[in-house]
Amino acid sequence: GVNRNTLELDGTELYDVVGEIKPGADLALVITRSNGEKVDVPVTCRLDTADEVHVYNAGGVLQRFAQDFLAQ
Repeated sequence: GVNRNTLELDGTELYDVVGEIKPGADLALVITRSNGEKVDVPVTCRLDTADEVHVYNAGGVLQRFAQDFLAQ
């Protein structure tokens, strides 16, 4: 399987999630190493409901609550 050891992660990497964030979507995790090398890893979105996606897009539970509160 794929894990931090097989990917040779050392903690200096930057990560980007590429693709449309929706429940169960196939996405790509792009790992950029400190030397500029990029590694693409296929991943599955584990946000399982539309509401979880909305919370994620809002920046988290507290931000989502604040947005909902201010919208009233």
